[in-house]
Amino acid sequence: MPPTIKGVLISFAVLFVLFGTLQLLRPREKRLPLLRRGFSTDLAYWAFTPLVTRAVTRVSVAVTIVPLALLVYGTVDKELLLNGFGPASRLPLWLQAVVVLLVTDFIGYWMHRAFHRGRLWHFHAVHHSSTDLDWLSAVRLHPVNDALMRIAGTLPVLAAGFAPVAVAGLVPVLTFMAILVHANLDWDWGPLRAVLVSPRFHRWHHTDETNARDKNFAGLLPLWDVLFGTYHMPKDRLPQQFGTATAVPAGLIGQMLFPFKART
Repeated sequence: MPPTIKGVLISFAVLFVLFGTLQLLRPREKRLPLLRRGFSTDLAYWAFTPLVTRAVTRVSVAVTIVPLALLVYGTVDKELLLNGFGPASRLPLWLQAVVVLLVTDFIGYWMHRAFHRGRLWHFHAVHHSSTDLDWLSAVRLHPVNDALMRIAGTLPVLAAGFAPVAVAGLVPVLTFMAILVHANLDWDWGPLRAVLVSPRFHRWHHTDETNARDKNFAGLLPLWDVLFGTYHMPKDRLPQQFGTATAVPAGLIGQMLFPFKART
């Protein structure tokens, strides 16, 4: 169900109080969110991303799914799209959810790596342009970045016959996790630090420190970074510097146009 303006405002207010409180309790952090650099830009994104970017993504995914549905099913059948087909759809929903999460996270890992290269980087650099990284930065996304990531994760799952309803209940949790890992918090989940992404894990991904660039690409399971040599989680220090050397404009409109003007 598409978000409403009222829903976005309520969600933002709740998150603002929650993360504002948590970040102020951080020993070395006594700065209010609205006093940080880029606050006005991220505030604009909190209206733009849920209402505009997500709409663009939904349309993009739908347009991509139609040819696939016609090829696989011979028709655009909403029930089949939601409930799946073939052997995969007959698996228990909990098992389908596990498989879908693993597959989409694996694809997301490699797509994320691809967005750190060539022309795709200019779209992703928008997300990395926050120099004072916190939970507000989570929605600083270019629509092309968001649409391509969603399409890449959705098509294989549907083509294999898995039911998207299997993970429907997890969407709010995954959305909250995506916001949480950007928060200005030192949490790393202790013994589970290499099992589930954490604020410390993802903040290392956003650092502009030379020795930590292009690390920690996973969206949910650090397993992929461990397996493919991109895991970076020093125990004795925290990332201190964020942003990117790429000259991304400061405002929302400039950032929307930037990838189309930037040279490789």
